[in-house]
Amino acid sequence: MAAVRVWLCVGLMGLTLEMCRATDPQWPQWRGPSRDNVWSIAELPERWPEKLTPLWRKPLGGGYGGVAISGDRVFVMDRQTEPAEVERVVSLDLATGRTIWVHEYPVRYGGLDYGNGPRATPTIDEGKVYTLGAVGHLHCLDAVTGQAIWSHDCVTEFEATIPTWGLASSPLIDENRVVVQVGAKNGCYMAFDRVRGDVVWKALPDRAGYSSAVRIDVEGRPQLIAWTAEHVTALEPATGELLWAVPFSITYDVAIADPVYHDGVLLCSQYWEGSLALKLRPKGPPEKLWEGKRLRLLMATPLVRGGYAYALDREKGMICIELRSGKIHWDGFKISYDRRNPHAAPWWCVDGTASFLNERGEWIRARLSPDRYEEVGRVKVFGGSWAHPGLTKNMMVVRDDREILGLTWKSRP
Repeated sequence: MAAVRVWLCVGLMGLTLEMCRATDPQWPQWRGPSRDNVWSIAELPERWPEKLTPLWRKPLGGGYGGVAISGDRVFVMDRQTEPAEVERVVSLDLATGRTIWVHEYPVRYGGLDYGNGPRATPTIDEGKVYTLGAVGHLHCLDAVTGQAIWSHDCVTEFEATIPTWGLASSPLIDENRVVVQVGAKNGCYMAFDRVRGDVVWKALPDRAGYSSAVRIDVEGRPQLIAWTAEHVTALEPATGELLWAVPFSITYDVAIADPVYHDGVLLCSQYWEGSLALKLRPKGPPEKLWEGKRLRLLMATPLVRGGYAYALDREKGMICIELRSGKIHWDGFKISYDRRNPHAAPWWCVDGTASFLNERGEWIRARLSPDRYEEVGRVKVFGGSWAHPGLTKNMMVVRDDREILGLTWKSRP
C-alpha cells in the first residue's frame, strides 16, 4: 500500500473552501482556464517592470510540470529522493506560500531520461485535484485536505509502458470523465469516471507520446483529439470510439506540443519530421492540407489567432505561419537561447499581446500579427525552467528544480 503523508496547516480542519471548476478564471489546469493559453484576467503593468517582486519563495523538488492556481491555492508536483524516492502533490497558500498540505507516494524512476520529476500539470475541478506522475500514478485528491479519493498505478493495473522521458499528459476533464494518455495495453488513451475513478473506456493500441488530450467541436460535433507516437486520431468523447486516424511518423516518439484546432484546421507539429495540418469535417476523415519541415516544434504549444499560428520553431526562432496554406509570413525572432531544446511557455494576454516565459526565466511580451513581431518588453523574473507558470490577476507563480516563487509587479496581490 502506497505510503501517504499529509500535513495540514493550523486551522485547516473544518475549513470550507469553494474550489472552482476548470472554467475558474485563474489558472486551474494546463494551458489555462480553457486550455487555450489565454490569460483573461491579468492586470498588466502600465509600465514594463525592471523586475518582479518575490512575495514568497519555498523549497521544491524536481519537475517540469506546470503550476495550477484555483481560489486562494497553488498546486504543483515534484519529486524528492531523500529520505526516500517519492512524487509529491503540494498545495500552497497563494498569498503567502505557506504549505497547506502535501500528498506523497513512492516511485522508482530508474533510468528515466531527464528524470528530475513529474511532467504534468495538476487539474483542479469541483474541489478535486487530478494528477498524473511521470511513471504512471494517477490520483484524484481532495483539494482542501489532500486526502486521496481514488488512484491508479497505470503500469501495474493496465500494463502501461513508460516512454523514454516519462508520462507527461495533463489530465483533461471532459464532462464526467478524466482523460489521460498513459500508454496502456490497448489503451494508449484512457478515460476514468472523475468521481469514482472507474475505467470508462480505453482506446488505441499505439505507443504513448507526450501531449495531452484536446477536446474540440467540429461544426457542432465533439471530437477528442488524441495524438500518439504513431497517429493523429479523433475519438468519440463519451465512448472512446475511433472516428478517424492519420498516420504521422515520429522519430523518438517526440509528440510533445499539444495539437491546436483553429479556423477549421488541426495542426500537430514535432521536432524531427515537422508538421501536419488537417482540415476537419464533422463526419468522415480529414483532408490533409500540408505537411513537412517548414515548422518543427519541441515543447511549446503554438498560439493561434486570425487563421495564423505563432510558434517557436526549433531552428527559426519565433515564426508566423498561415494555418490553411502553411505559408511562412515571418520568422527569426529569438525568444529562446537553447539551440537543442528551445522553449518558451506562451500565452495570450487580456490586452491582445502575447507573453512568453523562456528557459532562462525571461518574461517577454510582444505584439504579434501576420505582418510583424514587435517586442514590447523583456525582464528576467527568476532562474528559469521548462515549466509553465501559474497566472492570476496580478501574480505569476513559477517553479524550477529547487524552489517555487510567487512574483508580482504590484505592491501586493
